[in-house]
Amino acid sequence: MTSDKTRNWRPRTTLVHGSTLRSQFGEMSEAIFLTQGYVYDTAESAEARFKGEVPGFIYSRYANPTVDMFEKRMCQLEGAQDARATASGMAAVATAILCSLKAGDHIVAARALFGSCRWVIDTLAPRYGIEATLVDGKDIANWEQAVRPNTKLFFLESPTNPTLEVIDIAAVAALANSIGARLVVDNVFATPLLQRPLDLGAHVVVYSATKHIDGQGRCLGGIILSDKEWIDENLHDYFRHTGPSMSPFNAWTLLKGLETLSVRVDQQMRSAARIADFLAQSPQIERVVYPGRPDHPQADIIARQMSGGSTLICLDVKGGKEAAFAFQNALDIVLISNNLGDAKSLITHPATTTHKNLSDEARAEGGIGPGTLRLSIGLEDTDDLLEDIGQALSRAGKA
Repeated sequence: MTSDKTRNWRPRTTLVHGSTLRSQFGEMSEAIFLTQGYVYDTAESAEARFKGEVPGFIYSRYANPTVDMFEKRMCQLEGAQDARATASGMAAVATAILCSLKAGDHIVAARALFGSCRWVIDTLAPRYGIEATLVDGKDIANWEQAVRPNTKLFFLESPTNPTLEVIDIAAVAALANSIGARLVVDNVFATPLLQRPLDLGAHVVVYSATKHIDGQGRCLGGIILSDKEWIDENLHDYFRHTGPSMSPFNAWTLLKGLETLSVRVDQQMRSAARIADFLAQSPQIERVVYPGRPDHPQADIIARQMSGGSTLICLDVKGGKEAAFAFQNALDIVLISNNLGDAKSLITHPATTTHKNLSDEARAEGGIGPGTLRLSIGLEDTDDLLEDIGQALSRAGKA
């Protein structure tokens, strides 16, 4: 039996109870259906199921009860009609971009992207005859100027990784609609709690569930959400035949992560706001970018499309790479890692990790300098984090 999906639950309730499927045993925690295949009562029932004449599962590369629970719960949270869960966030991004395109089509994307996302856009897609144009996504005029007769898809992150730029999703969506294109939004930095791209007009939303949705450093996962028609026409067969499927165990882990997503993001956001204000006062810090601060360059857009700040902070340390490394190495609580959205506070130097494969010019275009750091705030006591950051700045300044 499945919980009532029609109830008008608020997000916190949906995160705990949405689309729960229970077996005849009435288990409290969601069951892990760790199986590749399924048994049919008769040859006729197998035929009917493969024809789609009767509902049911066929093969776990296509669908699985535990994965299905995760997909449906995310749909309720996001306000989407349908979804497909993937093995990783990048599987979600690549699949969402490529599944509806063919040779001769054209992509317009914001140039401020995670390194692997940018590789898919400007390296992988052109290998298949798909043209791509990268623009400064903050100005809608740049999107308009990049449009061609064969433009079929727009892609953006907002806030961006790692510089936390914010793009006007509604404006880009309106442009996409005017030319018959689709807008795909990577919403991982905002989480579905702080921003709902589909409500703003986006057509497809992708997540790396590895980040906040798991939030405890345990597993990989991704998800693509959209309307049922787009998924049926573009994603379904691509997904079924190329097999970027999520494992049932990871889906179960991510269901457990969803139960605490709200309380984690709320606490992380409160800590991040205090820490961003602290860093902004430090003479050793050249720049702080945080969506909750009034000095954010796109503060007016944030007020319209986001319900909160972020769990992440972008900062530039004076003194470039050497000073940024000294600061990272002096931290005791905050860990050096290229992940984000974790219960543990994490810091990374994008120029030498997540964005190292980009050219110097591409990094500069994205606002990533030698002193740029991305700080993901965890669940530690805020005062302990402030003390740790303070002592690290002090020690690094004396190095």
